[in-house]
Amino acid sequence: MSPSDRIASVLESKSRRLWSVSPAATVLEAIQIMSEADIGALPVISSSGRLMGLLSERDYARKVVLAGRMSRDTAVHEIMSTPVVTADPQDTVERCMHLMTENRVRHLPVVVNDDQMIGIISIGDLVNWIISAHEQSIEQLRSYIAGAYPG
Repeated sequence: MSPSDRIASVLESKSRRLWSVSPAATVLEAIQIMSEADIGALPVISSSGRLMGLLSERDYARKVVLAGRMSRDTAVHEIMSTPVVTADPQDTVERCMHLMTENRVRHLPVVVNDDQMIGIISIGDLVNWIISAHEQSIEQLRSYIAGAYPG
């Protein structure tokens, strides 16, 4: 594991289950899905399978709660974030961390052919990947110092 690893490798280590919501769904329906799945963002996918936006807990807090709107009466397409910052499966972990930092987002849908989502990564996924990479490096250095490193 390394910061130079491809996002495709991170996706392979995750569950293949993809949660999403229709743009016509109510915000309440979307929040219920997020709660049940224990996730912080939902890709908004059209009936043709195209990524249209992203709905996050931040969107909900700012565009529904603080605006005094009703979750039951607000459609997802009214508050979703768009355009969506996305990643390519060949992007590196390091590049995706930069994308998240620069764009102040915590989730990156991974897309192919411009709008076909194949997965989603969170900042937590990337931090865990980096921590694991560092732990591997530390263990290799310990083995080397102890003389057990294969020559």
